[in-house]
Amino acid sequence: MSQPDELIIEPQGGKPADACVFILHGLGADGSDFEPLVPALALPRDASVRFILPHAPRLPVTVNGGMVMPAWYDIHEMNLDRRVDEPQLRDSAARIQALVREQMSHGIDSRRIILAGFSQGGAVAYEAALTFDAPLGGLLALSTYFATADSIRLAEANRELPVEVHHGTFDPVVPEALGKAGFERVKALGHPVTYRTYPMAHAICPQQVADIGAWLSERLAR
Repeated sequence: MSQPDELIIEPQGGKPADACVFILHGLGADGSDFEPLVPALALPRDASVRFILPHAPRLPVTVNGGMVMPAWYDIHEMNLDRRVDEPQLRDSAARIQALVREQMSHGIDSRRIILAGFSQGGAVAYEAALTFDAPLGGLLALSTYFATADSIRLAEANRELPVEVHHGTFDPVVPEALGKAGFERVKALGHPVTYRTYPMAHAICPQQVADIGAWLSERLAR
């Protein structure tokens, strides 16, 4: 039996959502990978935030010997240049943007919608957020890289989008240098951006969870 295209976690207590956070998973995972993160964020009790955790399609991945797995796009080379399939990445970004528009059609203000992504999902989040044609609430880039930095067509609506970049100092999968390069690029583009590092590998750690919760609470405060 196939699973829905995204996992949706509604606000506690049956309250209607007035904000939405998208979290895009990494290569080989699915949306449920970040399901335990939601309660751990310890958002304010009166927060009415809907979390949407989309599942990537199953694609052959070149760097994994062509194995078919959940992937937002193909990765051709595992080097510091990270040559990726940009059309596939943009298709995934367009899908996320369509989901954002769907939330807007349900009455969620675009400025109360945040895009977050881990690893491959973070590369998609960069593209989806910075090319979206309505102002968003923020972009959270976790252990990732700005894969389309040299070809992205920025949207004027998100020229001042706040960006938060997190990376592990011992990451063997996506070297910290790539995370730092993404931070430097969005800083050069004029975005208000924060860069945080944690003594971890390619993962999420408790201190980072607390920082994410605080950042989301700040971005979505009324």
